[in-house]
Amino acid sequence: MKEIALHLLDIVQNSVKAGAAHVDIGFALAQDGTLTMTVRDDGCGMSPEFLERVRSPFVTTRTTRKVGLGIPLLMQNAMQSGGHVDIESEPGSGTTVTAVFLTGSIDCLPLGDLASTMATIIMGSPDAPEFSLRCESPSGRMDFSTEEIRAVMEGVSLAEPAVVQWIQESLKEEIEPILGGIMS
Repeated sequence: MKEIALHLLDIVQNSVKAGAAHVDIGFALAQDGTLTMTVRDDGCGMSPEFLERVRSPFVTTRTTRKVGLGIPLLMQNAMQSGGHVDIESEPGSGTTVTAVFLTGSIDCLPLGDLASTMATIIMGSPDAPEFSLRCESPSGRMDFSTEEIRAVMEGVSLAEPAVVQWIQESLKEEIEPILGGIMS
């Protein structure tokens, strides 16, 4: 994968498939350039046995293929930058994936277009789950929630093209001042 935002898309797809009602996404950029991406869901979780094996590219829950490269590629890209990936999960309680990237490394992927990725995530699952995004850095903090958007939209689908465009533009405007230096 060429961007951290594409890893986010893959991890969130796993949360949706796990039947999550809420998916909380966080990006925190520290003063020293450490970027931490966290995806926390309340889906079905993983058994301890599956959690032990999930880091292998030859483990997947999909029936259409025998390999699952999402987690292994995320781990490889985080480690190439000097970071790491932690996965915590409990059956019935959900999963938390935390990936740490050292943005000062020449091998660190760019963040990419986080606003467009979030708009794609929401458009792909407009009714459920609820998504929240928090971005923070020494430059500030922003919070976004589909629950809040849904309350204002009064029944209008979050997959409506005009709504998706508005979400994307709003997120870009809010994210840029906070994480702008690592986006491309």
